[in-house]
Amino acid sequence: MRGNWVRRLRGAIGVGLAWAAAWFGAGMILLAIIGLDAADVPFPLFFGFLGFIAGAAFSGILAMVERHRRFDQMSVPRFAAWGAVGGMALSGAMALVSGSAADFLGLSVVFGTAGAASAGGSLALARRGAERALPASVGEDEDVGPPV
Repeated sequence: MRGNWVRRLRGAIGVGLAWAAAWFGAGMILLAIIGLDAADVPFPLFFGFLGFIAGAAFSGILAMVERHRRFDQMSVPRFAAWGAVGGMALSGAMALVSGSAADFLGLSVVFGTAGAASAGGSLALARRGAERALPASVGEDEDVGPPV
């Protein structure tokens, strides 16, 4: 039982780090667009932090709701929808901190979209990695025989 929670926690941290890297990249693009001298906030670091929180929230939501499904059993739209929920949870938490419902509406669109895109990308990468990790089965593309 304890090992299962440790594995889930490691998974949440891994997803959070992957999303942090992607959102950090988005912050770098924004910084390049507005210029270094106009930036009062270090966008890349702030976006990376938010990406980590959103990714970890998404991982927790996914672990609770879809615990009996494997990645190959889930569709990209379904996975993206849970990513949007994780992003909207982040915007809800930020709106609670700021005390403004208007902040929630604006942030939920941005973070929901970013969460959906990040989740879809995460599933695509996970499936691609799983395809590369699995060896070809006997009789498919390779002629398996004794070593020469």
